Amino acid sequence: MSVDTEVPARTGNRVAAILVSLALAGNNAASYVLSLAAARLLAPGAFGELSSLLAVLVVGVVPAMGLQTVVALRVARSPGLAEGSLFALGLVTSAIVATTALMLSPLLVLLLHLGSLAPALLVTAALGPLTLLGVFHGLLQGSHRFAVLSGLIALEGVGKVGGSLAGLLVSGTPTGALAGAAIGSLAVVVAGWQLCGRPRPRWADRHGGEVFHTAQAMLALVLLVNLDLVLARHTLLAGEAGQYALGAIVTKIAYWLPQAVGVLVLPRFAVSDRRRRVLPVALAVCACLDALVLLVSLVLGPSLLAVIGGARYAGSTMPVWPFALAGSLLALVQILLYARLADGDRRVTALMWSAVGVEALLITTWLHGSPTQVVTAAACTAGALAAAGAVLEVRSRKPA
Repeated sequence: MSVDTEVPARTGNRVAAILVSLALAGNNAASYVLSLAAARLLAPGAFGELSSLLAVLVVGVVPAMGLQTVVALRVARSPGLAEGSLFALGLVTSAIVATTALMLSPLLVLLLHLGSLAPALLVTAALGPLTLLGVFHGLLQGSHRFAVLSGLIALEGVGKVGGSLAGLLVSGTPTGALAGAAIGSLAVVVAGWQLCGRPRPRWADRHGGEVFHTAQAMLALVLLVNLDLVLARHTLLAGEAGQYALGAIVTKIAYWLPQAVGVLVLPRFAVSDRRRRVLPVALAVCACLDALVLLVSLVLGPSLLAVIGGARYAGSTMPVWPFALAGSLLALVQILLYARLADGDRRVTALMWSAVGVEALLITTWLHGSPTQVVTAAACTAGALAAAGAVLEVRSRKPA
């Protein structure tokens, strides 16, 4: 009897993994298409403006990631928990993010040398609904409704990225692209609200401190995934920085390839006994998936840069496998981070931010003589962080 019930469960997990992986891959591909289209339709200055604003948008949705994680864990622990209180939490978080972005809009104009306030205001308009969308992702993730979740993720790509592309094609300006992103994101939020049963806000239980703590940890992870690229641009020669940017694409591939694993296992981490059983399996699956990226980067070597960036990089001798290794280790860090957050371990936030500081210090003061040195610093930091996260997990299992 146990065999009969286990087989459908495993089959369902495989189907869910495929659906979520396809949705996430589609979103990433859509973002890449948007960048290509913008590079061809906009003048270099306008393209730089749009790219910088989209980067701000990526950082700005970190509270949505924290919100999704908290909501998913809450729902997984207490399936009967009123969705209205979590929806209220999302509304409050969304309002805080949008208000903060609105207050910082004039500063954004100065920092990014924008021609007007309109693009910064449109970033604010997009951040509000994108933050609220984290609630609906979390509700679906925590209740194991992965097929519906994959549909919402795909719809997010259509709304946000498709809206940006439509606005770009119609107006031919960064402002139009951001307006399309804001409108598309709002439409996706309405769809998510419908898919989650049209919850009504209940203002009794907000869990705001938990979201703030989780968002801090997630922000540190986002910085670690992108910090080496920013510091390479700052410390390396222009040509070397360009090669490094291509290598960083391999890092992103290795980091994003196992993303579906984290989505699937996070609700299971909500229960201690399940987490202890599932975590080693999740880490092993991530390692196996990223072993493929590492193998390809070892076999093709520097010629992989020409495959990604074109003939102008055909003569590069920069090794690519350290980039794959760095991304693979960051994927393991993410799984371990989810496990520690599910256990309510506040030490992991300090650990994540310590890693950010160590990597910045290594690259700015020592390892910046070549692209290989910079990526070595990033890989070593990620490896040390993964080891430290594993130690925290092992220690948490020992009886007091």
